[in-house]
Amino acid sequence: MDPKSGGAPSPVIVARADHPVSRSHISGNALKVLYRLRDAGFQAFLVGGCVRDLLIGIEPKDFDVATDASPEEVRRLFRNCRLIGRRFRLAHIRFGYQVIEVATFRAAGAPMAPEPDLDGVTDEEAEPEQEQDEEPNGNVDRAHDERGRLLRDNVYGSIDQDVWRRDFTCNALYYNIEDFSIWDYVGGVEDVRARTLRLIGDPETRYREDPVRMLRAVRFEAKLGFTIHESARAPFATLAGLLEHIPPARLLDEFQKLFLAGFGQSSFDLLRGHGLLDHLFPATAAHLADGQDGIALALIRAGLANTDRRVGEGKSVTPMFLFAVLLFGPVSAAAQKRFEAGMPPTAAIADAVDEIVSQQNRRIGIPKRFSIPMRELLALQPRFHRREGRRALGFLAHPRFRAAYDFLVLRAEAGAEDPAIARWWTEIQSLPPEQQRERVGADGGAQESGPRRRRRRRGSRRHAPPPAEG
Repeated sequence: MDPKSGGAPSPVIVARADHPVSRSHISGNALKVLYRLRDAGFQAFLVGGCVRDLLIGIEPKDFDVATDASPEEVRRLFRNCRLIGRRFRLAHIRFGYQVIEVATFRAAGAPMAPEPDLDGVTDEEAEPEQEQDEEPNGNVDRAHDERGRLLRDNVYGSIDQDVWRRDFTCNALYYNIEDFSIWDYVGGVEDVRARTLRLIGDPETRYREDPVRMLRAVRFEAKLGFTIHESARAPFATLAGLLEHIPPARLLDEFQKLFLAGFGQSSFDLLRGHGLLDHLFPATAAHLADGQDGIALALIRAGLANTDRRVGEGKSVTPMFLFAVLLFGPVSAAAQKRFEAGMPPTAAIADAVDEIVSQQNRRIGIPKRFSIPMRELLALQPRFHRREGRRALGFLAHPRFRAAYDFLVLRAEAGAEDPAIARWWTEIQSLPPEQQRERVGADGGAQESGPRRRRRRRGSRRHAPPPAEG
């Protein structure tokens, strides 16, 4: 049924005996929230991604709750609750490191409102979690920008209305704590079983309300192996440009969900295939389109595969390294122009990074805590060509050596660097100090007997800048 028709259809209620979702697979803290809301006389449902994942046998990362209690009523029930958000007002109930997100049913309406992100991070345009004071007027408002993107949605309603403001049918399933049934208004159970991503309502309208839904579709396709239904995929060609109007800080959050969760390589291929990469990494997309040797693409694929492997092994990953991988192509091209103009390699690379990062920040905001070490990592690459004397040994102790070395190995794997250089640096790290000294002496000529002292020029206290590494 069309949500704008005014009628509320009855849901298909899937009884406990007809679905595999068990309370034994639900977080105990989520159950506490559900039971307390129920015992206080409110409706309480698990909703969205956690229900979807439980249906297909995946352990949910997060558990989200929907209720007819207002945010203020939820806060009165839980001392460990804080209200966050201006765009979507939500209750966060904290149990140690776990947060159970509770959303009040929102009204339908024209146009339909975006929902909170159901995979762990709220669609708050990356705004900080700030406790909100209760507003005397009930915080009832909804606002859109000139392109139809919803800026604020706090018009509360019933579950029959709430379902229509959710994005995909597979995310619009409600697990009722009252009788352990699943309420399905939009055919979501069938779509989950068919592994199909289908939008609720008119796809073009839904994407205009929140263009990030296109990225969410790609993320679910990559993460879950679902297929985007043709009706949901068709508008990408004409509406992808709307992503350029999304705040860069919010796209940084989406970038991390796409590339740092263990399915980055698949996400990258899908973004390219759907024509969305051009609007997230325009310089990279242009470089790949013009590239003849395929080195930049090989580097990206190797870097993403390595990150996915590390995530799967429970190892740490950092956006800094992936930004270096994804931007290496345009950075190398920009640095080459500076080489040809006579700029030293290290300075040319650092200057090229600054240029490309400045352009990239217009789409995906790269915080300085990532851009500064990335700049250093890339600028250190020429130092791997110096394998003699104490400078080579000193490089091993550099605080960025390990990250720079990992990037060197990727470059060698992709054909952007001589593999012999990567092998040399791999081997020297495994040698004891005495053999390391012998190795740099053998490869680079006579071993230095001690540090050199620089003479101070008479008549001036100024020091000339150190020569750049070649």
